[in-house]
Amino acid sequence: MEQVILIRFSEIHLKGKNKGYFLKLLYTNIKTALKEFNKVITPIQNRVVVSDYSLDDEQQIIDEIKKVFGVYSVSVASVLPSSVDDITNFCKNLEVSGSFKVDCNRADKTFPIKSNDMAKMLGGVILDNNPNAYVDVHKPETVVYIDIRENGKTYIFDRIIYTYGGMPLGEYRDGLLLLSGGIDSPVAGFQMAKRGLRQDILHFDSYPYTSPQAREKVISIAKQIKTYIGCKYMYIVSMSKLQEEFHLHCKEEYAITLLRRAMIKVATILCEKHNYKTIITGESLGQVASQTVESITVTNSMAGNIPILRPLISFNKDEIIKVAQEIDTYETSILPYEDCCTVFLPQNPVIKPKIAIAEHEETRIPLADLIAQAIENIIVMEL
Repeated sequence: MEQVILIRFSEIHLKGKNKGYFLKLLYTNIKTALKEFNKVITPIQNRVVVSDYSLDDEQQIIDEIKKVFGVYSVSVASVLPSSVDDITNFCKNLEVSGSFKVDCNRADKTFPIKSNDMAKMLGGVILDNNPNAYVDVHKPETVVYIDIRENGKTYIFDRIIYTYGGMPLGEYRDGLLLLSGGIDSPVAGFQMAKRGLRQDILHFDSYPYTSPQAREKVISIAKQIKTYIGCKYMYIVSMSKLQEEFHLHCKEEYAITLLRRAMIKVATILCEKHNYKTIITGESLGQVASQTVESITVTNSMAGNIPILRPLISFNKDEIIKVAQEIDTYETSILPYEDCCTVFLPQNPVIKPKIAIAEHEETRIPLADLIAQAIENIIVMEL
């Protein structure tokens, strides 16, 4: 009996006339995720089937498929011809103990028996051949799924593995993720990727005020989320000189506000240069002084026409940590290396900054020249 991996999707069904475009993206992304394996990938009506793979690779293939956004669920299934006799004979040989039910999906409307009638008939077959089994349609221990597809084949399985869902990553890297060494920003990138936004990465460091290990930590995080967000390039920009100037010439309580404004300005310039359409940050409202409504407003004013997306804006820390643990970035994020925002940290940072004051403070230093210098010395890594 042939064994395959059956891949399902859900949200793509809602895309109407654009459904074909998103299905093509999903199929391409599945092929990319499984490129290291010997297998055959076949799209069928509202499903994708992976076949002819080594059983030794099965769990690893499933693990890779689970990372592909747009996939809703996965099952390992036995496949057989869609005939009443073939399906009935298969069910006669199933070993079932305890409570069970049969869930039949008749996608092929030419199949001669309707779904409910087929489920009842096969339930009887299983009962006749398994004396320790009994039917419980509400809370069964085992569900036997019968998926009768339009391609003349039926897929039978007893387990559904649910995945992240969402929308497939787009063809182009349209987002620029501001990635720090903390817990939040990798999760922000993950959340936006789940909505189909492919991203590259921008990281700010403050060497020599921050250590080489701090930079390596962020590079490690970038490699950990690469599969999820589809990134290719990581930009590293030093903010050391800017921070020195803010520290020496500007109001101490505005240091973080001015730093974040400079970061957004750098990100905006890179977006315009490389055709990124949006900036993504890991900010959560009220989590720290730089994430109040007033601080966010003052920061936004540096972005011009580039939108800033903050997918974690309403998340609490526990929710963020839970996702970070799921995507395996949490343990790296909590390694005890400083990041850019901990350098020259003011004792009492302003929590309700004003744009006029921030702009006035910026006139105390050659801001445009310092930003141009930072961009000129950018490090570009291919991940």
